[in-house]
Amino acid sequence: MDQDKPARAANIFDVARLAGVSHQTVSRVINGMPNVRPATKERVEQAMKQLRYSPSPAARALVTRRTRTLGLVTPAVADFGPTSIAMHFNIAARAARYSVDAARSADAEPATIRATVEGLLRQRVDAVVLILTDATALEAVQALDLNVPLVAAASTPRRSPQVVQIDQYRGARAAVRHLAELGHARVLHLAGPERASDASERERGWRDELAERRLEAVDPLRGDWSARSGYEMGERLAVEVGDAIFVANDQMAIGLMSALRHRGLEVPRDVSLVGFDDIPEAAYLYPPLTTVRQDFAALGQMMVQKVLVALEEDGEPTVDTPLPAHLIERDSARERRPRQDSNLQPTD
Repeated sequence: MDQDKPARAANIFDVARLAGVSHQTVSRVINGMPNVRPATKERVEQAMKQLRYSPSPAARALVTRRTRTLGLVTPAVADFGPTSIAMHFNIAARAARYSVDAARSADAEPATIRATVEGLLRQRVDAVVLILTDATALEAVQALDLNVPLVAAASTPRRSPQVVQIDQYRGARAAVRHLAELGHARVLHLAGPERASDASERERGWRDELAERRLEAVDPLRGDWSARSGYEMGERLAVEVGDAIFVANDQMAIGLMSALRHRGLEVPRDVSLVGFDDIPEAAYLYPPLTTVRQDFAALGQMMVQKVLVALEEDGEPTVDTPLPAHLIERDSARERRPRQDSNLQPTD
């Protein structure tokens, strides 16, 4: 034997023989999959260490026929919710040792999103993940012959194995319930865009909670998620002292608070206010904003886990329970009190 000849580098099959397992099991350990017994994982890791085996991304792709790249379609908006979902999805994907090829859709039209998905498929992504502001676009994408797993983050009352979501509906009901329990008989609503599925689910929750309590539902005004639209709606909102307002997101609530102040109405002395999202600034407003918090980190992890089940475990997709949204009580909503509690003196 030629002593000067360099030793052959160990491969995945060498590791499998030394550890006494199949090469598929070695692959599961390498890819950090959870369905490997601890003792087996330890044997594989010891074999890898003994053989000085270090799998390269290129070799892994040749074996699996995968690129370890996930295609992500994000909406053409910079709103807090979609941006936060995308950020936490990227974090969870990196933790699972996948890269993300992100493409921003020019608009929310189904045809545009479909074309964006087709562009990602040409890049040979292993799966397609959508962050949708309009759930109707999902049907257009499902009609494609994808040949890769599809996961969507979208708010919809219709449950689907391909959809993960935060429970906007119950979050909205919790917000309205809180205001009603504070004694507000009239809870107005500033809604989001008509085609936005998040806005639709929050409005549905508002209506159903009022209906259950037999309270009147005044037709909501509708904004575009921005603080400016909240201010503009606040200027013309038919609000009275003692009313409460459930706002479809925190940015619009910020604009509304400013408009109410210019009209001589104080929050929460005259009007109680609850937002939705719990943006980082919400706790530092004056007064601090009561709002509904969404766990975007958990949603990002849930999206990646659903992809991994399809890619690594060949599992059948299941319908997941929506993640809960939580009411965060601060100072912008308080128990309804008579007008004389304010600085104004009661009249005779």
